[in-house]
Amino acid sequence: MTIRILLFTSALVAGCASAPPVAQQEQSSASIRAAEEVGAKQVPAASLYLQLAEEQFQAAQHEKGDKDRASRLLSRSQADAELALALARSETERAQAQSAITKVNQANANSGAI
Repeated sequence: MTIRILLFTSALVAGCASAPPVAQQEQSSASIRAAEEVGAKQVPAASLYLQLAEEQFQAAQHEKGDKDRASRLLSRSQADAELALALARSETERAQAQSAITKVNQANANSGAI
């Protein structure tokens, strides 16, 4: 009986050690979704990092034996997704600023024509 409990406990610990941390998976997944939602796929520089984030996330999901490797992959995935998010937001803000400048220039040109 004691041997069965010992075997069950060691199997349970081994099973838990082989899976990537759930909280880290959720954080990485959330970062990827956030980058996708702001349009990172349409911004070339952001798209590259989003693709890397997705690939690293998938690699972590398939990592069965090394929890530390899975954790590192998830950390890299989250960092790349956050970079993609920042790049996409930066591009959006740059485009909005350029649009505002164009409108101001047009308004100035129109007021001088009157």
